[in-house]
Amino acid sequence: MYTAYIMTPTLIIVIVLAVVVLWVILSYNGLVSLRNRVKEAWSDIDVQLKRRYDLIPNLVETVKGYATHEKDVFENVTKARAAAMGAQTVAEHGAAENMLTGALKSLFAVSEAYPALRASENFAKLQDELSDTENKIQAARRFYNSNVLALNTKIESFPSNLIAGMFGFTKSDFFELNDQAQREPVQVKF
Repeated sequence: MYTAYIMTPTLIIVIVLAVVVLWVILSYNGLVSLRNRVKEAWSDIDVQLKRRYDLIPNLVETVKGYATHEKDVFENVTKARAAAMGAQTVAEHGAAENMLTGALKSLFAVSEAYPALRASENFAKLQDELSDTENKIQAARRFYNSNVLALNTKIESFPSNLIAGMFGFTKSDFFELNDQAQREPVQVKF
Protein backbone atom coordinates (compact mmCIF):
# COMPACT_ATOMS: atom_id res chain seq x y z
CA MET A 1 0.00 0.00 0.00
CA TYR A 2 1.19 3.50 -0.79
CA THR A 3 1.66 5.80 2.18
CA ALA A 4 1.86 9.49 1.48
CA TYR A 5 4.41 11.39 3.48
CA ILE A 6 2.90 14.66 4.59
CA MET A 7 5.12 17.46 5.77
CA THR A 8 4.15 18.77 9.10
CA PRO A 9 4.42 22.47 9.90
CA THR A 10 7.25 21.71 12.32
CA LEU A 11 9.25 19.95 9.62
CA ILE A 12 8.73 22.87 7.21
CA ILE A 13 9.93 25.34 9.83
CA VAL A 14 13.03 23.22 10.53
CA ILE A 15 13.86 23.02 6.81
CA VAL A 16 13.39 26.78 6.32
CA LEU A 17 15.58 27.52 9.36
CA ALA A 18 18.26 25.12 8.10
CA VAL A 19 18.28 26.86 4.70
CA VAL A 20 18.53 30.30 6.36
CA VAL A 21 21.37 29.19 8.64
CA LEU A 22 23.20 27.64 5.67
CA TRP A 23 22.77 30.86 3.69
CA VAL A 24 24.11 32.96 6.60
CA ILE A 25 27.15 30.69 6.93
CA LEU A 26 27.89 30.75 3.20
CA SER A 27 27.45 34.54 3.00
CA TYR A 28 29.67 35.12 6.01
CA ASN A 29 32.39 32.82 4.66
CA GLY A 30 32.21 34.53 1.27
CA LEU A 31 32.70 37.93 2.90
CA VAL A 32 35.63 36.64 4.98
CA SER A 33 37.22 35.21 1.84
CA LEU A 34 36.87 38.51 -0.03
CA ARG A 35 38.23 40.49 2.92
CA ASN A 36 41.26 38.20 3.10
CA ARG A 37 41.86 38.54 -0.64
CA VAL A 38 41.88 42.33 -0.22
CA LYS A 39 44.43 42.03 2.59
CA GLU A 40 46.59 39.72 0.49
CA ALA A 41 46.40 42.07 -2.48
CA TRP A 42 47.43 45.01 -0.28
CA SER A 43 50.36 42.96 0.95
CA ASP A 44 51.50 42.59 -2.69
CA ILE A 45 51.37 46.36 -3.13
CA ASP A 46 53.22 46.88 0.14
CA VAL A 47 56.07 44.60 -0.96
CA GLN A 48 56.51 46.53 -4.21
CA LEU A 49 56.32 49.90 -2.46
CA LYS A 50 59.02 48.82 -0.03
CA ARG A 51 61.17 47.75 -2.95
CA ARG A 52 60.62 51.17 -4.50
CA TYR A 53 61.53 52.91 -1.24
CA ASP A 54 64.72 50.85 -1.01
CA LEU A 55 65.78 51.84 -4.54
CA ILE A 56 65.27 55.56 -4.07
CA PRO A 57 68.20 56.28 -1.69
CA ASN A 58 70.58 54.51 -4.09
CA LEU A 59 69.21 56.50 -6.98
CA VAL A 60 69.52 59.79 -5.07
CA GLU A 61 73.11 58.99 -4.06
CA THR A 62 74.02 58.17 -7.65
CA VAL A 63 72.57 61.43 -8.93
CA LYS A 64 74.18 63.37 -6.05
CA GLY A 65 77.58 62.22 -7.24
CA TYR A 66 77.03 64.04 -10.51
CA ALA A 67 74.67 66.87 -9.60
CA THR A 68 75.86 68.12 -6.23
CA HIS A 69 74.20 71.54 -6.44
CA GLU A 70 70.61 70.19 -6.78
CA LYS A 71 70.02 70.03 -3.01
CA ASP A 72 66.31 70.98 -3.15
CA VAL A 73 65.49 68.12 -5.49
CA PHE A 74 67.23 65.60 -3.24
CA GLU A 75 65.47 66.94 -0.16
CA ASN A 76 62.08 66.78 -1.88
CA VAL A 77 62.63 63.17 -2.90
CA THR A 78 63.77 62.27 0.62
CA LYS A 79 60.76 64.01 2.21
CA ALA A 80 58.35 62.38 -0.22
CA ARG A 81 59.88 58.95 0.43
CA ALA A 82 59.59 59.45 4.20
CA ALA A 83 55.96 60.54 3.85
CA ALA A 84 55.16 57.51 1.70
CA MET A 85 56.84 55.14 4.12
CA GLY A 86 54.91 56.67 7.03
CA ALA A 87 51.49 56.45 5.38
CA GLN A 88 49.03 54.34 7.34
CA THR A 89 45.81 54.19 5.33
CA VAL A 90 45.20 53.39 1.69
CA ALA A 91 44.18 57.01 1.05
CA GLU A 92 47.36 58.32 2.74
CA HIS A 93 49.42 55.93 0.63
CA GLY A 94 47.74 57.22 -2.53
CA ALA A 95 48.48 60.85 -1.68
CA ALA A 96 52.05 60.10 -0.61
CA GLU A 97 52.74 58.05 -3.72
CA ASN A 98 51.50 60.92 -5.90
CA MET A 99 53.91 63.25 -4.09
CA LEU A 100 56.77 60.75 -4.47
CA THR A 101 56.09 60.27 -8.17
CA GLY A 102 56.30 64.03 -8.69
CA ALA A 103 59.56 64.24 -6.74
CA LEU A 104 61.05 61.39 -8.78
CA LYS A 105 60.06 63.15 -12.01
CA SER A 106 62.00 66.19 -10.80
CA LEU A 107 64.99 64.00 -10.01
CA PHE A 108 64.97 62.44 -13.46
CA ALA A 109 64.54 65.88 -15.05
CA VAL A 110 67.68 67.03 -13.22
CA SER A 111 69.57 63.96 -14.31
CA GLU A 112 68.90 64.77 -17.97
CA ALA A 113 71.26 67.73 -17.67
CA TYR A 114 74.19 65.43 -16.86
CA PRO A 115 75.28 63.25 -19.80
CA ALA A 116 77.92 61.47 -17.70
CA LEU A 117 75.20 60.46 -15.24
CA ARG A 118 72.98 59.09 -17.99
CA ALA A 119 75.92 57.03 -19.22
CA SER A 120 76.59 55.60 -15.75
CA GLU A 121 76.03 51.85 -15.57
CA ASN A 122 74.86 52.08 -11.97
CA PHE A 123 72.31 54.78 -12.83
CA ALA A 124 71.03 52.77 -15.80
CA LYS A 125 70.62 49.68 -13.62
CA LEU A 126 68.73 51.66 -10.99
CA GLN A 127 66.49 53.12 -13.70
CA ASP A 128 65.67 49.64 -14.99
CA GLU A 129 64.93 48.35 -11.49
CA LEU A 130 62.72 51.33 -10.72
CA SER A 131 60.88 50.95 -14.02
CA ASP A 132 60.30 47.26 -13.29
CA THR A 133 59.08 48.11 -9.80
CA GLU A 134 56.70 50.77 -11.13
CA ASN A 135 55.19 48.18 -13.49
CA LYS A 136 54.80 45.70 -10.62
CA ILE A 137 53.15 48.37 -8.45
CA GLN A 138 50.70 49.12 -11.24
CA ALA A 139 49.82 45.43 -11.67
CA ALA A 140 49.49 44.93 -7.90
CA ARG A 141 47.28 48.01 -7.68
CA ARG A 142 44.96 46.69 -10.38
CA PHE A 143 44.73 43.33 -8.57
CA TYR A 144 44.04 45.05 -5.24
CA ASN A 145 41.38 47.35 -6.70
CA SER A 146 39.59 44.44 -8.40
CA ASN A 147 39.44 42.61 -5.05
CA VAL A 148 38.20 45.76 -3.31
CA LEU A 149 35.51 46.11 -5.97
CA ALA A 150 34.35 42.52 -5.37
CA LEU A 151 34.28 43.00 -1.59
CA ASN A 152 32.52 46.37 -1.72
CA THR A 153 29.95 45.05 -4.19
CA LYS A 154 29.19 42.09 -1.92
CA ILE A 155 28.91 44.37 1.13
CA GLU A 156 26.52 46.71 -0.68
CA SER A 157 24.40 44.06 -2.44
CA PHE A 158 21.19 42.69 -1.03
CA PRO A 159 20.86 40.29 0.78
CA SER A 160 24.56 39.88 1.64
CA ASN A 161 24.55 43.44 2.97
CA LEU A 162 22.43 42.15 5.86
CA ILE A 163 25.13 39.69 6.86
CA ALA A 164 27.87 42.28 6.32
CA GLY A 165 26.06 44.70 8.61
CA MET A 166 25.41 42.08 11.29
CA PHE A 167 29.05 41.01 11.44
CA GLY A 168 30.67 44.43 11.02
CA PHE A 169 32.17 44.10 7.53
CA THR A 170 33.16 47.49 6.14
CA LYS A 171 34.00 48.67 2.67
CA SER A 172 37.66 48.99 1.71
CA ASP A 173 39.24 51.99 0.01
CA PHE A 174 40.55 51.78 -3.53
CA PHE A 175 44.24 52.52 -4.00
CA GLU A 176 43.92 55.49 -6.30
CA LEU A 177 46.52 57.72 -7.78
CA ASN A 178 45.62 61.07 -9.22
CA ASP A 179 44.81 61.13 -12.93
CA GLN A 180 48.03 62.93 -13.78
CA ALA A 181 50.17 60.24 -12.13
CA GLN A 182 48.25 57.52 -13.93
CA ARG A 183 48.74 59.10 -17.33
CA GLU A 184 52.36 60.03 -16.85
CA PRO A 185 54.41 57.26 -15.25
CA VAL A 186 57.86 57.99 -13.87
CA GLN A 187 60.16 58.37 -16.86
CA VAL A 188 63.28 56.32 -16.48
CA LYS A 189 64.57 56.12 -20.05
CA PHE A 190 67.10 58.40 -21.60
